[in-house]
Amino acid sequence: MSVPDVGALPLGLTLAYHDGQLMLQGDERQFGNPLSVDFVTGRAAHRRQFGGGRGQLIAKACGLSKGISPHVVDATAGLGRDAFVLASLGSPVLLIERVPAIAALLADGLARAAKADATAPIAARMTLRHGDAAQALGALVADAGFEPQVIHLDPMFPHREKSALVKKEMRLFRELAGDDDDAPRLLEAALDVATHRVVVKRPRKAPPINGPAPHHTLEGKTSRYDMYVHRALTR
Repeated sequence: MSVPDVGALPLGLTLAYHDGQLMLQGDERQFGNPLSVDFVTGRAAHRRQFGGGRGQLIAKACGLSKGISPHVVDATAGLGRDAFVLASLGSPVLLIERVPAIAALLADGLARAAKADATAPIAARMTLRHGDAAQALGALVADAGFEPQVIHLDPMFPHREKSALVKKEMRLFRELAGDDDDAPRLLEAALDVATHRVVVKRPRKAPPINGPAPHHTLEGKTSRYDMYVHRALTR
């Protein structure tokens, strides 16, 4: 099994297959365990079974309700966890990821999910595109032939203090992805492309992204969702 060509990786990081699963790894003392995308077992399986269904904050923010399963573009897909939750609840989801190595991990995770009985129907609702949503959101959505009713954004929030990077997994992710300094441009693009609403996930006490003020917010224990609504979702 050949490793996807993702270009140059930061010094000390490698991409390799282990037991049929694509993994990104570095010095465990600095980055912790290797990073991979697994939609079949572990946390994804637990949340699929016990996560709270459409009562989850992300589902409410994205407008999933009885009889309504909107098409959602996850324009900052990352490791695909939010996208998988939405797809598991019935929404078709387009995942857009701009970091080549992370997009490769997503593609590997989706391919394995498509082969497992429990997750194949969910994976069938998930479409992946590699590209920069801040630069080419409209083109990426058009290329996928996807209806962008809701666009979900979870831009990387800049952390100035090293103590904030508690999870080693996030250190590895940030080494690749960096901070999303272009979040205002991404929000502007999303507002242009979304037909019904844009939903932005933020740390609970963080300011909104620079730009228009959100119309509504949903707040949880550690995060909140800022919602920018064009029109109501209907059946």
